[in-house]
Amino acid sequence: MNAYRDQYATLFKGGKDVVLLAISADSAPALASWAKDANFPFTFLSDPLGDAGKPYGAWQPDIKLDNRSVFVIGPDGKISYKATPFREVDPTAYEELGKAVATAAPTRTSPY
Repeated sequence: MNAYRDQYATLFKGGKDVVLLAISADSAPALASWAKDANFPFTFLSDPLGDAGKPYGAWQPDIKLDNRSVFVIGPDGKISYKATPFREVDPTAYEELGKAVATAAPTRTSPY
């Protein structure tokens, strides 16, 4: 999550035309505390029963945890990129993610 925070401006266009949701099996109070302490510029959602993770195959029922997966969902609501699991220690994974976000959420230009 620190890498997402530190690269937020480039990976996620600083939030312009991009919504980043971090979903975790951790409790809402724990996530809120962590997000505040680490100054994360995106939203954390608690999914202790895996209701959000299960449809994406991110839920591991045997240990009741989400694996580190990343999905880019385009404006049409379809998954345009997925990394299951996401290779957070591999710098090229962030390059791939940045390209996927840029493709799914091209910068809007004003006609004015």
